[in-house]
Amino acid sequence: MSGPPLRLDALQKRFGGLLVTDNVSLEVHPGELHAIIGPNGAGKTTLINQISGVLTPDAGRIELAGRDVTALPMHARATLGLARSFQITSVLPRFSALENVALAVQARSGSSFRFFGRADREAELNDQAAAMLAEVGLAERMHDPAMHLAHGEKRVLELAIALAMQPKLLLLDEPMAGTGREETERLIAVLRGLKGRFPIVLVEHDMAAVFALADRISVLIYGRILASGLPDAVRADPAVVAAYLGDEME
Repeated sequence: MSGPPLRLDALQKRFGGLLVTDNVSLEVHPGELHAIIGPNGAGKTTLINQISGVLTPDAGRIELAGRDVTALPMHARATLGLARSFQITSVLPRFSALENVALAVQARSGSSFRFFGRADREAELNDQAAAMLAEVGLAERMHDPAMHLAHGEKRVLELAIALAMQPKLLLLDEPMAGTGREETERLIAVLRGLKGRFPIVLVEHDMAAVFALADRISVLIYGRILASGLPDAVRADPAVVAAYLGDEME
């Protein structure tokens, strides 16, 4: 069985009487970076939570490479190659950058260590983790505790952790949140270097980052897809400008 890396078919999600995901259908193509944008309250994180398995849709279907994963839990989707970063940094603050990534390598490789604090003692794990950190530009900080990294560096560390999982699909939930312009430019550069290796779904409010990175964009308004297409077409869509981009691009 095969298909696009991600296909959503008529997803619906309600919280009480509020319809937060309203018949959402979209496909993510191989190797593309697909951005999902929209105002606060549009339902972007709820949608990402359904894709990753945090939430189960009330109706509709989620497919990864043609496989129906609608009812699968998060860990099962992770074993199929789905990796995710969150709006709030989720690194272990007292562990070094190297240890954080080595733990992800350990989880992916199925190391037999009982206690994850021993992961840094296995040279193979460390070598792979160091390679991931070098790829995202954190090699010089690999032995520093994550708590001592700048906010933008922590976001880059999360990308290294995701890379360690060897993803087939990467979900990024507002990676630029809370970053300054210099940190944002660094994240854009890292993500640009990752483009094409695997498909990426990017939820982001920073429109400069979105239009610098996205191959395609879907605009979510009140839980519905208002428009989906190439960046220039979305930017020029009068309905999108009126509903969202008019304020964001000023």
